[in-house]
Parts: sequence; structure tokens; C-alpha cells
Amino acid sequence: MPVLNESMLMYLVRLMIILLINPLHECAHAWAAYKLGDPTARNQGRMTLSPIAHIDPWGALLLFACGFGWAKPVPVNPRNFENPRKGMMLTAVAGPLSNLLAAAAAVAACQMIGGYLPVQESGTVRIVGIMLQYFAIINLNLCVFNMVPVPPLDGSRVLTYLLPSKAAFWVVRNQRYFYGAVMVLMLTGLLSRPMVWLTTVILTLMERAAAFLPVVM
Repeated sequence: MPVLNESMLMYLVRLMIILLINPLHECAHAWAAYKLGDPTARNQGRMTLSPIAHIDPWGALLLFACGFGWAKPVPVNPRNFENPRKGMMLTAVAGPLSNLLAAAAAVAACQMIGGYLPVQESGTVRIVGIMLQYFAIINLNLCVFNMVPVPPLDGSRVLTYLLPSKAAFWVVRNQRYFYGAVMVLMLTGLLSRPMVWLTTVILTLMERAAAFLPVVM
């Protein structure tokens, strides 16, 4: 059996994110919208965990190569919501929340298999533990990035819900400039540093909470 090094494991986890977690993220959007009264995504076959319905080729390629990418956005018609701004906000939050829950599940599983404990280098527990840690980190990265309050990211829906109507309209009207600024900040590292810090803080809190779980393996 070939030995899997950490780099190979990282790419394997990225593939799992593309095939499992991105669909979960988008399906969460679709499910939330449907529950709030908008069947648009469901009618277009997007309320599913099938990766075929959600994969964006360029976003998937970037995620596999660099660890950061995207899936096809879920279509939402806010006019179907009883309260359009609140409906859009709750629908948007559902996606990052799914990433947060997936990360928490991975951290808990890592603790319960003893993945945080010293094991022999070639041990199966170590391999699974490393994969679960990568899995948790990528999910937290996606959660934190998507909650940046800049259009068209999910966090912008929270921002526009909290802002007065005129200010929210101004933000949406100028979303291409905001998104361009975020990309510049990401490329220069000015945004990635605080995001990494926040991801680390959340991961540390999850690990401390999971430390009380029993090791079963």
C-alpha cells in the first residue's frame, strides 16, 4: 500500500470538499430558501447533494489547486419571501453555517478517533486524523471567507439586512467595486491574515470543546 504524505492527503481532502462540502453549502442555501417560501432553487434541481448540480469548473479547479474556490451560486428570488431582506439574510447564512457544522463534526471525529494523540507515523489513525484536520480547516476558511460582509459574498446579505434601506441599496449597487477590493486585499495578504487568525481562533475553541469527548479508538 503506497504511503500517503501530507501533501497528497491535503489534495484528497480538497477533492472531498469539491464533491461533498460545496454541494452541502449550496444545498443549504436552497433548502433555507425553500423553507422560507422561495422554490426557485428547488425547481431548478439545486436542492440536492449531487456535486453535478453545483460544480463550477473554474471554482473547483482553483479550490483543488490553491485551497480556495467556489461552486455555482444558488438562484434565489427574494420576491417569494414574506420579508425579502430577512429571507435573503437567512438564506445566505445557511451556507456558511453548513461549513461551520461540518468543521465541528470533523474536529469531534478527530478527537474521538485519537487523531490528536501521538501515533506511529504510518498509522491509519494518523492519516485519518490529518485528513479530518485539513477538512475542518478548509471548511472554516470557507465559512469565514463567505461571511466577509462584501457583495456578492454571503456576509453581505447580513450587512444589507442590518443597514438602512438606502445604505443597503448603495452597497448592492456598488458590489463589483467592493468585491474587486476584497480580491486585491486577498492577493496582497491584507485580508488573508485576519481571516487565518479568525479561523485559528474558531478551530482552537472547537478543539477545546471536543477535548471532553471520549477517545473510542
